[in-house]
Formats: sequence, structure tokens, C-alpha cells
Amino acid sequence: MKITNAYVNITSPGRNFVTLKIETDEGIYGLGDGTLNGRELAVASYLTDHVIPCIVGRDPFQTEDIWQYLYRGPYWRRGPVTMAAIGAVDIALWDIKGKALNTPVYNLLGGKSREGVLVYAHANGKDIDHALEDVAKHKEMGYKAIRVQSGFAGSSTYGVAKGPGRYEPAERGLPPEQAWATEPYLRHVPTLFARVREMFGEELHLLHDCHHRLTPIEAGRLGKELEPFHLLWMEDPTPAELQEGFKVIREHTTTPIAVGEVFNSIWDAHDLIRNQWIDYIRTTLVHAGGFTHLKKLADFAELYHVRTGCHGATDLSPVCMAAALHFDTAVHNFGIQEHMPHSDETDAVFPHHYTFKDGQMFPGDAPGLGVDLDEELAAKYPYQRAYLPVNRKLDGTLTDW
Repeated sequence: MKITNAYVNITSPGRNFVTLKIETDEGIYGLGDGTLNGRELAVASYLTDHVIPCIVGRDPFQTEDIWQYLYRGPYWRRGPVTMAAIGAVDIALWDIKGKALNTPVYNLLGGKSREGVLVYAHANGKDIDHALEDVAKHKEMGYKAIRVQSGFAGSSTYGVAKGPGRYEPAERGLPPEQAWATEPYLRHVPTLFARVREMFGEELHLLHDCHHRLTPIEAGRLGKELEPFHLLWMEDPTPAELQEGFKVIREHTTTPIAVGEVFNSIWDAHDLIRNQWIDYIRTTLVHAGGFTHLKKLADFAELYHVRTGCHGATDLSPVCMAAALHFDTAVHNFGIQEHMPHSDETDAVFPHHYTFKDGQMFPGDAPGLGVDLDEELAAKYPYQRAYLPVNRKLDGTLTDW
């Protein structure tokens, strides 16, 4: 079998997605997600101008060699654009493998380690009362794990929808600017989770995303104050460029820590994992180079009791969600999977076999990934420029969003 053609599809059924389609001389094709929120065209260009010419004519079964070729070959390594492009190729090649062998991808990764994949939903509200209503709604839907975010007076808060619809951080047009105040946030969050536990008891798994906005000692303070509420994790408490900062957090709280949705390789997480400064690694298949590389990261993490918690927001297409569920089903040290349901328009563009029931998701048993792309329908949703917001402190200083 040989790769005969590959091309990129960019579609925007509510938000932008980058999909790579790789075709072979046996009529089998594979799909890979290459979406990078706010930088979609950069990945599309990298694939079209630099990657696709290098993979045509190759054997799609040689995933390890192709991965090393695309990572080591160009000399310039890592970075979100490069790794998203490599991830798109790798995911598509594993899709081809599964279809050619007439088996789901999880069987190629070692088979099932579990029957279902525990997922968590996003509940949010403009204030605590509205957030509690959203928690109740998601609990009624069957979710057993829920991330809770709530707005508070005088500041924007990550993860809170502007209106009654689903939360979607990317906005069309140029980057919007938001205001941020740390001290009111630190006072607010423990009150939020005290109310959640008071209303819903200890049954639910609760999570919270700080979204890189705290210093290590501020994160240590928050984690300590959240200990009575037994969170499954506190996510992205501080920017991870200075990995030793997580040592400070670890020394001040037993609240579990999750990080890594912006990571691109095993090296981004190396010290965090081997020093046991984190409990969950959230790197996603798209941005970490696909199955070939993320499996190595998961195996390394398992040595240090670190579990997976892959990013799964709507900035990743159903191609990535399908791939993540195959990965989650197979890896032994799986922890939990993020789940933000896509819009009906997106689901129509990307018909898929994965399902949700009673707080878990299932990849299905279709050969390969079990997801497809309706290119005719996708063409009805042209690309529209969109960006994530920019964050400033109340005095105007630019800070982490």
C-alpha cells in the first residue's frame, strides 16, 4: 500500500476545523485533525506546502518511521504548528491502518483496557446560582464528573458563557480583550465549591480550571482551600514554562493538579512527571503529534503514577474526539476525558460512531477511527477568522488568558 494523495479541508460549521485526508492506492483513506485554535491557516499551510509532498509515495503502515521523519527530518522541531501538522498525519495513518486491517484503532494500541471512557462536562454560570443550575442540568444528563466555573463581580472568568448557549472561547474577528482580578477570584472559588458540595454531596467528581492565571504560591493557597471539597483536579494553576513552580504548588496542597493542554511533546512534561509534581497530563493527540508520540508520553507518565486527562474541547474536531476515545480505551493509565459536545452542524459535517451514555463515552467498533468527513456539506461553511481572547489585569497589564 502507498500514499497517493493528501489534501487539507478547512471548514467552519460554527467554528474552524482543519482536517487532513490521506488517500492510498488501495482506495482506503484516513482522516486526521490538525486544528490549532486561532492559528488554523498556519497548520494548513505547513501541511500543504511542506508535509504532504514528503509523504506521498510512502507506506502508510510505517507510522513510527514517518513520525520520526516529520519530527527529526526538518531540523526545526516541536512547536504547536509543527506538532499539530505531524499529529494530523499520524492520526490519519492510524485510521488507514485500522480500516485496512478491518479493526478499531484501539485494537492496534493494545486492545481494550476498559469498557467505557469516563468523561467530564463543563458547567458554568454568570454567578454561583446559575452555575449550580448548570451543574444540575449536566448531572441530569448523566455526567458523573463536572468541571465548574462561575463568574463573579468586577472581573471576567474563564469558562463562562456570555449567553444562554454553550461556552465557546474563540470569537470571530480580532482578539477580544477581557479584564482580570486575581484576589476576588481566590476568594470566590472556595465559596463556589462549598455551595456545589452542599447541594450535590460527595457523589460527583468535581474539577476546576484556573487557566494559567495564578502564581505558584497563589495556586498553592487555592488548592489548600479547595481540599475540603475533594476535587478530582485543579487544572492549569500556573503557566508551565517554569516547571519548578509546580513544586511550590505540590508542597502546599494535596489537591490533584492537571496540566498540559498546550504541551507539544514529552519534553514539555518531562520534569513535571518524573518529579511527580502533577497528577494528570492533559496533552491532546492533535497538538502532541498523534498516537505515535502520545502513547510514549502516556507510558512514561505511568511510571510515575500520572494519569491521562486529554484536552477535548470544541476547538478539536470529532476526528480528534474519536481518536482520543480509542486512545483512552487502550492506555492503562487513563484518568478522564474532557467532553464538550459539538454543535449539530459540526456533527453533521463529521458523522461518527462514538456515543455517550451514563457519564461515559464509547468509540464504537467501526474499523479505523469510526469518523468521516462530509466534504460537500463542509464546503458550505467557509473559514472565518477567529481568535481566543486576550487578558489584562484591571490596571491594563497584559496577563495570561
